[in-house]
Amino acid sequence: MNRSAGVLLAVSSLPSKHGIGCFDESAYKFVDRLKAAGQTYWQILPLCPTSYGDSPYQSFSTFAGNPYFISLDELIKDGLLTEDECNVDMGDDPESIDYYKLYNTRFALLRKAFERSSVTASEDFAKFCRDNKWLNDYALFMALKDKFGGAAFSEWSDDIRLRAPEAMERCSAELKDDTEFYKFLQYLFYKQWNALKKYANDNGIKIIGDIPIYVAADSADVWAAPELFQLNENGIPTAVAGCPPDGFAADGQLWGNPLYDWKCHKETGYKWWISRMEHCFKLYDVVRIDHFRGFDEYYSIPYGEKTAKNGHWEKGPGLELFKAVENALGRKEVIAEDLGFVTDSVKQLVRDCGFPNMKVLEFAFDSRDTGSRNDYLPHNYGENCVAYTGTHDNQTIKSWFDTISDDERKAARDYLCDKYTPDDKLYKLFIALIMRSRANLCVIPMQDWLGLDDKNRMNTPSTVGENWKWRMKAEDMSEELCAEMRTMAEIYGRIT
Repeated sequence: MNRSAGVLLAVSSLPSKHGIGCFDESAYKFVDRLKAAGQTYWQILPLCPTSYGDSPYQSFSTFAGNPYFISLDELIKDGLLTEDECNVDMGDDPESIDYYKLYNTRFALLRKAFERSSVTASEDFAKFCRDNKWLNDYALFMALKDKFGGAAFSEWSDDIRLRAPEAMERCSAELKDDTEFYKFLQYLFYKQWNALKKYANDNGIKIIGDIPIYVAADSADVWAAPELFQLNENGIPTAVAGCPPDGFAADGQLWGNPLYDWKCHKETGYKWWISRMEHCFKLYDVVRIDHFRGFDEYYSIPYGEKTAKNGHWEKGPGLELFKAVENALGRKEVIAEDLGFVTDSVKQLVRDCGFPNMKVLEFAFDSRDTGSRNDYLPHNYGENCVAYTGTHDNQTIKSWFDTISDDERKAARDYLCDKYTPDDKLYKLFIALIMRSRANLCVIPMQDWLGLDDKNRMNTPSTVGENWKWRMKAEDMSEELCAEMRTMAEIYGRIT
């Protein structure tokens, strides 16, 4: 990874007239703007379908793509939909996503396109289905969710929930049309995404993808391969994932994801993980793995607990997993998300893997971690890291500075050697601060380039209902901003 710069922006946050960012003309224009701005990387959030809480980190499948990202304009061009049909209320706020309206409009339109398309009879579609072994289980899982009114698979009848052969055969025949529909959606998703990624790569922009370490409890992944997870004989988790209590969350974080049965994964030679990573590297040029600490040690919470207080740490697979992946796939570009409380053993695992880790500027001036050796202070960055002002889980840099303590604000200004720049303009100085660090790559959230406050924040951890909604306006990525971004990249040697 050469010295370079990039932007963090979820696909869902792109401008679009259809309620949510997608693979339409706006995505291609954004690539053009990144190129003009001297950027090399576009970091996105997980592309998978969203489930509970609209979070891309809680998905019905780790392999599937989000049908909301399918461009309706492309379907209009293909004659599968009309402009009038797409002129329905999918949300009227250009800066926010209305997931309720999307759910109640988008799938009906996609179903019309499916019924009018002949692509499912083509060899190209048949090859897509053959090449994606996960597709049969995912499509049947989604068809069954529809059949059971959206209920989690833990609430389905026992024969289907536990995948009794006769029940699987019966449902596959009964729901053949519905499963074909979900395969059709994935075909469209991957066709459009691959075209967009090729356009980005052809224009010198590499894609950084993002994958959660865990899969959702209500997912095709768990339903199709329960032996890979810590479940009892009835398919119920015995323990779930989360984080222990800390200064930010007195009860800890109870994520609820089923934990991996690492013994089983090891016995298979980590086949599932190899398959997952191979799939990711078809989608992305670089993969950021969320919660990397969980591979060294993972926090195990007894199933049924209401908080994370009574959890404990267990040993993860460590370096052995990544050696297996490298032996199967070759050396790939991975970013290790090693934020939070980082132990010496986690640091050692990151070093042993050789992956760049993450440095977040907002952590640098925390009064609980003072001193010039704070790892997040830019003068301490090495080259093999990726520097951020903040991530999708953090405040915007503007609101962060507005809400930290007086002592922390003074420490930040002292570090900048700046007493006079107005608070609402400091975000540019913070961006410049990490851009001139030794970090090989700097990635700036789009909200920080725009100097936005927390009304535009992407996610507040441990909350549900108001996250993952922010959208960029079409005029935000202006020629003036692109010129400013390019100038900063040139000054600090980040034009590749």
